[in-house]
Amino acid sequence: MAETLRVSVAVAGSSARRVTLVRVAIIAAVLIGWEALARSGLLFRDVVPSLTAIGAAVARLLANPDFYGNLGITAAEIGAAMLIGGLSGLAAGILLGANRFLSRAYESLIYYLGPTPKIIFFPVMIMWFGVGSGSKIAMGAVSCFFPIAISAASGMRQIDRVLIHVGRSFRASAWQMVTKIYLPAMRQPVVNGLRLGLGVAIIGTLLAETKLSNRGIGYLIIQAYATFARNA
Repeated sequence: MAETLRVSVAVAGSSARRVTLVRVAIIAAVLIGWEALARSGLLFRDVVPSLTAIGAAVARLLANPDFYGNLGITAAEIGAAMLIGGLSGLAAGILLGANRFLSRAYESLIYYLGPTPKIIFFPVMIMWFGVGSGSKIAMGAVSCFFPIAISAASGMRQIDRVLIHVGRSFRASAWQMVTKIYLPAMRQPVVNGLRLGLGVAIIGTLLAETKLSNRGIGYLIIQAYATFARNA
């Protein structure tokens, strides 16, 4: 038994190393190909700059104090969006997973709206929350709400019914059911939903900043685009 376990661990370690080597090789090949294309002169150098030019541009950006101020603004907006969208999505997912009537009434709507580009809601967010950080936070919150709600609802249905019956037999309150049974049992789906939600919250917030903002990383991106500052 011990020998079998050691062999399994060795095989798993070897497989992980091969995967890592393949990833490193692909990244190295992409970088080498990029540098070769940049030095070939086939394309305008500001469209495909060399890696050294990119490194110099990154160094200049990191040396600019304004960058960190804009980064802090965007990070705060994303954090607030994740807090609002994450909590509301988690609550909605638990309700949908626990209540069949709500699930039949609303879950299909969430599935339909989930893949919808959330930028279509941005004009509404501007009318409701103004042109400041509020509309950007709202865009990020709406973006991350759907994957978190869907993951939480799916996780609720995977909970062992015995755990739920035990909680009810001990007359656990709704809050105790959520904190002691639901959340621990659906930990992995919730983590996956939060991971997906963070990605779309970043995208939604940055996209909103590129549309209407005078600060933040999205604003810096659109300013660089407007001046064709690809490597500056």
